[in-house]
Amino acid sequence: MAKFEMDTEFIRKLAKLLEETNLGEIEMAEGDRRIRVARPKTVVATAAPAAAAMPAAAAAPVAATPVTNDVSKHPGAVKSPMVGTAYLSPEPGKPVFVNIGDKITAGQTLLIIEAMKTFNPIKAPKAGTVAQVLIDNAQPVEFGQPLMIVE
Repeated sequence: MAKFEMDTEFIRKLAKLLEETNLGEIEMAEGDRRIRVARPKTVVATAAPAAAAMPAAAAAPVAATPVTNDVSKHPGAVKSPMVGTAYLSPEPGKPVFVNIGDKITAGQTLLIIEAMKTFNPIKAPKAGTVAQVLIDNAQPVEFGQPLMIVE
């Protein structure tokens, strides 16, 4: 079995690229060699200290509002099939593919994601109405990240 030599300088460059672009991971392949560099995900829990600092009068209305607005579980969530940069229009200066309130058909292009110099159209999984656009133009996106809501 041939020894697999690690190019640590190349790995450092990939890690720096992750930091600069705010991506969560990057994967490269050349022949039978493959390398994946990923940043650890951090979870910051600040809800308890923030609630304690709020006046009691302001806390009551907030507590009455249920927190069930998790868009990732929405049945109409269109999620990213890859890591890359999402674009809402086909090219700079052109109109966006869809706007909130637009009626769309199944298979219609909603946006494109650039991954490794390839532009991948993200198509509507079903017909409906664009209810929400959850990303900005030219925003880095992660695999499985909700991009839009189609109802």
